Amino acid sequence: MSSLQCPARVFVARHGEAAYETELVTDDGGSLTRDGRAQARRLAERLRDARISRVWTSSMSRAVQTAEIVAAELGVDVLVREGLREYAVGELAGTTLDEREHVGAAFDAWLGGDREAGIPGGVRIEDFVARVTGSLEEVADQHPGEAVLVISHGGAILAALPPLVGIPPERVRGLTLPNCGVIEVEADAEGWRLVRWDGD
Repeated sequence: MSSLQCPARVFVARHGEAAYETELVTDDGGSLTRDGRAQARRLAERLRDARISRVWTSSMSRAVQTAEIVAAELGVDVLVREGLREYAVGELAGTTLDEREHVGAAFDAWLGGDREAGIPGGVRIEDFVARVTGSLEEVADQHPGEAVLVISHGGAILAALPPLVGIPPERVRGLTLPNCGVIEVEADAEGWRLVRWDGD
């Protein structure tokens, strides 16, 4: 990250509730439900006084839809970044296997110190976290002294943000983030700081 004279205030939110076109495990798809759209509008209302300058989002449809609703309500533009996408399901794609069980086991191994952890056909968790972190650093670099919203996914947020703000691995397993839940962080030349985590 470059030297930031003024901290970037970054709100990181999970996308709204989504429904999926298939019961099979997949990387793509997911459209906001009626509740998901309402969650996105409430998120915009919560952030109205924060003076959000831009919304950045994952390229996955459920995140883009959330971002577009919030951005329209706040009167700002949207930037899409592949680096904010969720962890890819690898060889689980097209199966009926329990995605949470398999991906969860890989994340548990990674939290336990296994830097090669991942699921078959997917990238290492370590590389996934580096990708998401790189995108967050790009956001902070682009917005010194401003407030910005990032829309991403539960796995991406829960994997990348805790180490970024110094939350130890043993605490990560107990962290959750609801749909359109928000984590507020600040970033400057000194690093990243946690301001607020929904639910804490």
